[in-house]
Formats: sequence, C-alpha cells, structure tokens
Amino acid sequence: MTNLLTLTRMRVQLALRNKMFFFFSLIMPLGFFFLYSSVFAKGKPYGVAYLLASVLGLNVMGSFWGLSATLVTFREQGILRRFHVTPATATDMLVSSILANYALTLPTVLLEILLARFLFHVQDLGNLAAVFLLVSIGTVSFGSLGLVIASVTNTMQETQILNQLLWLPLIFLSGATIPFTSLSNSVQHVALFLPATYLVHGLRNAIYMNDGPSKVLLALASLTIWFLLTLFLSSQLFRWEPEAKIGRKAKFYVAATAIPFVLLGVWEARNGRVIAEENRAEQKFERLEREYKQQHGESQVEPAKSNSSGDSH
Repeated sequence: MTNLLTLTRMRVQLALRNKMFFFFSLIMPLGFFFLYSSVFAKGKPYGVAYLLASVLGLNVMGSFWGLSATLVTFREQGILRRFHVTPATATDMLVSSILANYALTLPTVLLEILLARFLFHVQDLGNLAAVFLLVSIGTVSFGSLGLVIASVTNTMQETQILNQLLWLPLIFLSGATIPFTSLSNSVQHVALFLPATYLVHGLRNAIYMNDGPSKVLLALASLTIWFLLTLFLSSQLFRWEPEAKIGRKAKFYVAATAIPFVLLGVWEARNGRVIAEENRAEQKFERLEREYKQQHGESQVEPAKSNSSGDSH
C-alpha cells in the first residue's frame, strides 16, 4: 500500500509539472464545455443540462489516451526499467496510474458542473450521486483501457494509431458529439456495443432525467466489469523493458475486454431500452425548446405591433 500511494503521488506531481497536462486535462475539456454550452446550447439552461452529459463523457473518455501515451513513453525512455528495480510491482504501477488519473480528472469534472450551475444558471443538475458514480467508474474503466493499449503496443506510433481507431467510434457513435437520436437506426444498434454509449447515456439520464444510482445500475455494472477485465489483462501483459516485445496474437486479447458490451449490446438490441430512453430525453428537450420559444416569442410580438401602428420614434 505504501508503494502504491508513493507512486500515485509521484504520478500526480509529474503531471502537474507537464504543460501538456494542463492543455489536454483542463484547457481542452473547458473548451469543449464552452463550445457546447455557448454555441450548441446557446446558453439556455435546459440545453446546457442536456449537453452536459456529452461534455462530461468526453472528459472521462479522454483519460485512456493520456494513460496509454504516458506509459509507452516511460517504457521507451527506460523510466519503467528504473521502477523495476524498486519494490514496486506491475500492479502497483498500473493501479497508481489509474488513481493519479482519477485524482486529476475529478477536479475538471467538478469545475464543469459548477460552471453549468452558476455561469449558465442550470437549476437542476439531476441526481449528483449517480453522476459521481458514473464519472468515477467511467474514469477508472476508460483509464484501464489505456493501460491495455500501452501493454499491447510496442511503439508510440502504434499507440497513437490504436488510440485514433478507438477514439473516433467512441465519440461519434456514443452521443457525445453527434446526438444519439440523429443516428440512423442501424448505427444506433451498432453503438449499443460500445462502452462509451452507456457512459454518456447514463450521465444524460442522471443529469437530465434525474435518474438515481438504481436506475443507471446497468451502466455502472457493465463499466465495473469492463474495468476489472481490462485491469487484469493489462497486468498480465505489462512490460518494464523497452526491448520486451509482444507478439501479434497477444493484441487480439484486447477483444476479450469487449465481452461485457457484446452481451449487453445483444440484450439492448432486443430490448430497445437505451434507444427508447434517448428518444424520451430528446422529446423532453424539444418540449422545453417549444416552451422557451413561446415565452420569448410573446415578448417580441409587442414591439412589432407598436412599430406597425406608427408609434415608433
């Protein structure tokens, strides 16, 4: 436990000294937040609340990118070799990476929630207990995905390619960038096999539909199982030395981590729960949009009438 805490503290300190950390872990997430809130939601509180799940989902999902790149860099530069001569084990190194990433991600998520509440005046942020659980489990599970990527790639170039191949489907099919209801029916069914879909969907239900932990239990359980599988696999494939290469067949082990979402995707494709709930959230947003336009439309009619009657200056 002492080794784990020491490694975690060290990883946090190293990240805080890195200027790139502030860009990717603070500046870029806040950039997405203001883009979604100010441009897409146009500063309307109900719109900000609807898109907040996408913003938090992007922030949480991005954790796998940084962890994979950092560990591969450490291995290529021989830094992991130095840790290998200490009492620290592979599990200590991996778990400390996840804990440090969690400690660095949570403040940004909290800041985005506070900005939504006090800057964009979102009165109802939903069930914050469910949001906290989803963010916590989502951060460690996607962080573990980064550990698997670092374990099965031999160079930084391979890592970046694999990161790109995973990142694009995660953000475009999960509802984090393109509204889930805007996707075709066939693409929606493909998205049901992605872990990011359940993260963003669970966050939207918790924030926008005010669902508690019991109602997002399926997302929490699937992400937890996925976390355990990815952590176990990464610990089995972990390498300290840059000279230690991994065979091509071992890279197919990554597919084993998708088992929970393959089973869940098949069940959801038959049940249709996620698609139906996304449609209900969209209907709520459209209803609030109509009410907003009606209220503000009435306030704009009077000046138009007065101008037409010749009362203008």
